[in-house]
Amino acid sequence: MNDSASASASARPGPLLLVTGIIFVLLGLALAGGGIWLLTLKGSWYYILAGLGMVVAGALVCKGRRTARSFLAFLLAATLIWSIFEVRFDWWQLLPRLDIWFAAGVWLLLPFVGRRLERSDHSIGSTGTGKRALLAAVVATLAVGIFALFQDYHNLHGVVPDESMAATPQGDFAPGVAPNDWPAYGRSGYGDRYAPAAQITPANASQLKQAWVFHTGDFKGPTDPVEIANEVTPLKVNGMLYLCTPHNIVIALDPDTGKEIWRHDPKINRDAAHYQHMICRGVSYWDVNAGRAKDNPAPEAAGMECPRRIFAPTMDATLIAVNADTGEACKSFGENGVIGLYHGMAVKKRGMLMPTSPPALSQKMIVMAASVTDNDSTEEPSGVIRGYDPVTGKLMWNWDASKPDATEPIVAGQTYTNNSPNSWGVSSVDEKLGMVYIPMGNETPDTWGGNRNPNGEKYNSAIVALDLATGKVRWVYQTVHHDIWDMDIGGQPTLVDIDTPKGKVPSVVATTKRGDIYVIDRRDGSLVVPAPEKPVPTGNVAAGDRVSPTQPFSALTFLPEKNISETDMWGTTPFDQLACRIIFRQHRYEGPFTPQTGASGKIKGAIISPGPLGIFEWGGAAVDPGRQLLLLNPDYMGFLERLVPRAQATAKGGSGTEMGLQPQTGTPFAVEIKPFLSPLGFPCQAPPWGYVAAVDLRTMKKVWMHKNGTTMDSAPVPIPLPLGVPSLGGMSTTGGGVAFLSSTLDYYIRGYDVRNGKVVWKARLPFGGQATPMSYISDKTGKQYVVVMAGGHGSLGTKMGDTLIAYALPEGATAAGKTK
Repeated sequence: MNDSASASASARPGPLLLVTGIIFVLLGLALAGGGIWLLTLKGSWYYILAGLGMVVAGALVCKGRRTARSFLAFLLAATLIWSIFEVRFDWWQLLPRLDIWFAAGVWLLLPFVGRRLERSDHSIGSTGTGKRALLAAVVATLAVGIFALFQDYHNLHGVVPDESMAATPQGDFAPGVAPNDWPAYGRSGYGDRYAPAAQITPANASQLKQAWVFHTGDFKGPTDPVEIANEVTPLKVNGMLYLCTPHNIVIALDPDTGKEIWRHDPKINRDAAHYQHMICRGVSYWDVNAGRAKDNPAPEAAGMECPRRIFAPTMDATLIAVNADTGEACKSFGENGVIGLYHGMAVKKRGMLMPTSPPALSQKMIVMAASVTDNDSTEEPSGVIRGYDPVTGKLMWNWDASKPDATEPIVAGQTYTNNSPNSWGVSSVDEKLGMVYIPMGNETPDTWGGNRNPNGEKYNSAIVALDLATGKVRWVYQTVHHDIWDMDIGGQPTLVDIDTPKGKVPSVVATTKRGDIYVIDRRDGSLVVPAPEKPVPTGNVAAGDRVSPTQPFSALTFLPEKNISETDMWGTTPFDQLACRIIFRQHRYEGPFTPQTGASGKIKGAIISPGPLGIFEWGGAAVDPGRQLLLLNPDYMGFLERLVPRAQATAKGGSGTEMGLQPQTGTPFAVEIKPFLSPLGFPCQAPPWGYVAAVDLRTMKKVWMHKNGTTMDSAPVPIPLPLGVPSLGGMSTTGGGVAFLSSTLDYYIRGYDVRNGKVVWKARLPFGGQATPMSYISDKTGKQYVVVMAGGHGSLGTKMGDTLIAYALPEGATAAGKTK
């Protein structure tokens, strides 16, 4: 071969460079094409320019030109500057903007790639200029990445003052509750989720070990809905643990061993394909002699069947009474131990009325509420709240929000108002004040309210205080006016006496999906923390509906300080981030309270953020009444919602979930609801998506707030990236200064030092832990246990199971963290 032929052969790029260049060109074309789409939606110019730059770089590589490295160096450096301008030095935000270009730069610097470029390019000029430029850009990107790893834009670091940590609860902070017990869903009628047990401390919590495991044996069946979940918080009282399963089996266990003592199966109808939920969050306990001395029993106790009772809701829309000692039905209660909740309902279709939460109890009254099928129709059962005698099951009063003054028990032939606002969460009770505090949902359907009952409107998404004896309204505070965003109140209101400059104020603390926390004087409904009315978006309201021009915004809030924007869109690469930017621009968003809209032109619907899962959901909050700390687990996940004109709607209901196309029959629109996700299934909103936090109730200021949880069990690759993930379930806290949370999307239960929020212990769960943990002290051994249900959640996609797990310190552990 002559010299010219040899030079020609060496100048050919070769297959490696050709493949590399083609990949670069294809990536660039995809990015530029998406960038043009984004630009037509008035989005960023960057993606067109970066895509074209990548096409040029790829073409140069295909030709074997050394200038490809210079060009890529410029692209990487420009992208680095643009990224810092958009998101500062937020590492997880920088990553999807830079990862592909960084990897491309490193690839062209690899010796076996670089040598091929240099051999194939005989053009005049220095061979090292482009290499040095690209190396500088790669090193600069790496340096920025390392620097960004140590920047913290999302955590609030703080410490509870020593004097607060040393405080202990004073007065009647948990009425009628023995210190060792957990006899109600929120431990007491106050719903504070505070166990005074103090054996477990931040110093020794790392020694917690699994003490026992119990398997309920209740698993998802073939006809069960998607949204079947194990959300139960057990009770510990009467020397036993009591819990319920998703199919409403009530079980009693030995608190020291987890051995089953008895089980009561109400044998509900499991042909549940038409149910939207299959959930039991807990049961309620009642003792006729509660609060009385042993030598002074209640007069009605003599000869009473079941002087100690478990009241449990069922998906068959019944309330059952079970002997807490034996598990047998209390046949003198209701009709053979059962109250039918369809009594007085005009709509009696199975699955439409679903009591997923335990009733609220006082010594003289059972207060029973129930959820209804969300977004199905305007012809659904009433959300009436009813008061029953705990001895006989007799109906004492009924409060129908659409007939708020008519609380006398309904008579034969009458019916409650269809679709009255309902309450699906857990209520709280103050027997001393004689009130029950109801967290109200909405009159369904949730997303169009043009024909709602005007009498019931003031009770949607409100805290309603009812008189325990009569059911009459004592006061009401509405957190969202004319709610069409499903911002109802799911969390149990927490009752706590708050230290203020004017002395202790008996308060109710209500967390909400919208992220505002309303602190209200529970005596009269006046605000303890201001919540002024502020203007909200009023344009683009669906035909026939309306919105309120203002909404109350509490001064105590976890609502983000700024609205989400295009720069907040996230992804694992520039490509799915670009897709999220396009989705963002295709949807109307004007901040909280953006009205839902139908598809029109380039608009495909609305972004609802906070979304229907809310910043605070049914998990509510925990309160340490002595230290005056409010402990919370806020989430941040937006949703996409689109109103679909009736003529185009094909949904028929019975989907077994609240996602997808929901029919809303009886209104002009169905609604499509789905998470705001990229095509790869990752959230479009940048992390963190989940936190733990503490508020000092004396000052109403956040003390600390830390992102919480990893992607271990929610990403395609099980890598525990510490992004902060959502949690569906609540926190509990203890006198030892350790709070517990199990409901993150990764399968862990964690213990936190309430002083600063640091994780002091965690344990791997076998299944999703979407429930609220509880804690108690054994009556036999004096040992403190922490117990959690790890059974998964169908709608969240966490692994389903049937496992109740107890943890305790090993023998010899001390509060100081040492072993004797």
